[in-house]
Amino acid sequence: MTDLSTQKTTSHPPHRGSPPGKIKLAEALQTLLEGKDFSSITTSEIAKVAGVNEALIYRYFKDKRGLLHDVLAHAIEDFMSDIAGELRRIKGAAKKLRRLLRRSIEFYIGHRVSAKILLVEVRNFPGYFESRTYLLAKSYAHLVLEILREGIAAGEFRDDVSPGRIMQIILGGMEHLILPAVVFDRKVDAHSCADALCDVVLNGILKVNSQRH
Repeated sequence: MTDLSTQKTTSHPPHRGSPPGKIKLAEALQTLLEGKDFSSITTSEIAKVAGVNEALIYRYFKDKRGLLHDVLAHAIEDFMSDIAGELRRIKGAAKKLRRLLRRSIEFYIGHRVSAKILLVEVRNFPGYFESRTYLLAKSYAHLVLEILREGIAAGEFRDDVSPGRIMQIILGGMEHLILPAVVFDRKVDAHSCADALCDVVLNGILKVNSQRH
């Protein structure tokens, strides 16, 4: 299995076609977040690292937190686009769920800056629930829910379990598995973490005649 903790953290600048200054600001914030907490980073510091005028932050993002949400939203959008294509090529809800969990934990561990923003920074701020980031997080949760419903409809998963509650267990379990690695920069095997979580969930929801997964 691949230990993704040894891989270089990948940045997620704004999409191609964005103004150069906007891209530089996003990259600068990601660079600063590798060594500092968001609350201790100033707009002047971001602009200095980016090599642009500080006023561009307010032009493109309104404020520092708007820039933070933009960086995270682009990272999540890229991931969601990639995983959606992968899942369309997979047959069977159990296999889809396993692939989704593996790729999600790979994302968290391989892109620790984005993971730290999502798990530590943005959700502690009231404005998170009106943000684009929150809408994307809801879309991810809905994707998990749809896989669970697909498995129930196909007779692959038990029909006496609540897909909503199983979805919450999956999301909470995944975060608890990877949070120490993200916060304390610990090594972790993404595949073994995903398989452990998936095995626990699937052993509880698979029908007896669907135990091969």
